[in-house]
Amino acid sequence: MESNYTENKFEEFEKYDVVSDRDVFTKIWTEPRRIFKFINDTKYEKYYYLLLFLAGVVRAFDRASSKSMGDDSSLLMILFSAIVFGGAFGWISYYIYSALLSWTGKWLGGIGDTSSIFRMMAYAMIPSVLILFFLFPQIAIYGRDVFSDIEYIAPGSFGNIVRSIFSVFQIILSLATLVFMVIGLSVVQKFSVGKAILNLILPILIIIIPIVLVFSISRIF
Repeated sequence: MESNYTENKFEEFEKYDVVSDRDVFTKIWTEPRRIFKFINDTKYEKYYYLLLFLAGVVRAFDRASSKSMGDDSSLLMILFSAIVFGGAFGWISYYIYSALLSWTGKWLGGIGDTSSIFRMMAYAMIPSVLILFFLFPQIAIYGRDVFSDIEYIAPGSFGNIVRSIFSVFQIILSLATLVFMVIGLSVVQKFSVGKAILNLILPILIIIIPIVLVFSISRIF
């Protein structure tokens, strides 16, 4: 009896102790489904808050760039806003999205709750967080012009080539984040890849469709 108990405990230990902290960040690139299963089964949360903070910073920098904040704001203000406010509050939009994913996922037969989806999302953001390694050197060299509409690098110059290479890497990392989101959600919700993609789209449609309807009605009247 005691032997069976010890064997069961060993099997349980073996089941959850095969992935190290380092594995989470390295093997997620080659074995994402295995890593997300480990994260979900064990409720793994090491570096969880740091990843959410950094993901918020990346989102804030992206927003600063899309709004061309460099045209009107100083570099110090952009950095302060992105690092302090983006890092502190950027996770809120991810949490809301996680709650919506849990809600719409239930329509498709998903089982993931908000906290498990939110946890998965934090680790799915690992590629996006790496964008900072390409962004900060550009900020150090070109300052606030990185967030401006102004063409700050001469076409055909070496700087323009480097910037283009950085942009390609940033696009690849963004796509990797999307792939991780699909795989992670399929693990948490016990979905096929197709259902996971649909689950990711549904919350966006829920937000966009009412806005389009209101805009259309307002144009009519």
